[in-house]
Amino acid sequence: CPDVAFPNLLFGMGNPLLDISAVVDKDFLDKYSLKPNDQILAEDKHKALFEELVKKFKVEYHAGGATQNSIKIAQWMIQEPHNVGTFFGCIGKDKFGDILKEKAQEAHIDAHYYEQDEEPTGTCAACITGDNRSLVANLAAANSYMKDKHLDLEENWKLVEKAKVYYIAGFFLTVSLESILKVAKHASENNKLFCLNLSAPFICQFFKDSLMQVMPYVDVLFGNETEAAAFAKEQDFETKDIKEIAKKAQALPKVNKKRQRIVVLTQGKDETAIRLSDKIEAFPVLKIDPKEIVDTIGAGDAFVGGFLSELVRDKPIDQCVKAAHYAANVIIRQAGCTFPEKPDFN
Repeated sequence: CPDVAFPNLLFGMGNPLLDISAVVDKDFLDKYSLKPNDQILAEDKHKALFEELVKKFKVEYHAGGATQNSIKIAQWMIQEPHNVGTFFGCIGKDKFGDILKEKAQEAHIDAHYYEQDEEPTGTCAACITGDNRSLVANLAAANSYMKDKHLDLEENWKLVEKAKVYYIAGFFLTVSLESILKVAKHASENNKLFCLNLSAPFICQFFKDSLMQVMPYVDVLFGNETEAAAFAKEQDFETKDIKEIAKKAQALPKVNKKRQRIVVLTQGKDETAIRLSDKIEAFPVLKIDPKEIVDTIGAGDAFVGGFLSELVRDKPIDQCVKAAHYAANVIIRQAGCTFPEKPDFN
């Protein structure tokens, strides 16, 4: 029966990062010219940021990386069996890499890392101010993922073939376009579901060509309001209306004509807009008292994880969104992308 999950049903590939999070002040953001709510890649000017964060503020370490977070949340929502989610990415042979391996095991996901010793395990500084979080990712090892050294290996590709639903965050476009295309084409040729996240304005702007090479294979496209606006601008959609953006994104060329693209755009505390077949639907998010928000790290990842947890079991889209909103609501009450032992969702 299709609504039962099985191991390796969901496949994710991305940048495994160790999140180093701390509540900071505006001076710290200004010093490194960070926007309060953004995701960027670390440049030379940010090198000192990581050291200062650890020295000056009370930091917490959490296993992170957008795609890996979403796969973990999906697994958490599903609970049984274990290892429904498979994850591929690259880490270093070091302490941080060991933590990521340990955390993946604790979350019951089937993580197969490409381990190399030239680059250290990637980190992401999560600088929290109020309800905002500014993420600065130092990809390091995550950037060294190699299709021929890992994805193409027979035992690894077998796991890809076992899956029915695929999810990759747009962040991975900066690492290995060829790996994404191989997985996306496999999904398309076998009428399986391939899901992609816009992930950040900089992906829509500076990795536009790579993004548009993958877009024809995308069955479900995720994004938030800022990413949607950046995407619309780069694609000359000539609209700022979220519903219009969803409609135009859905209409972009698609290879597998058996499935019409679904576009899912979140807007923080405002309703989620979904373009499904020829109509747009709006789903309100769960209300939360601002005092109960610990931080918004992982909220978007949790939304996707919740959505995927129902999607892999062939549930209708409104049920997927309900699970997505539930998971995001749980995560913002916790530090980082962490969660209680069991979900309270049905």
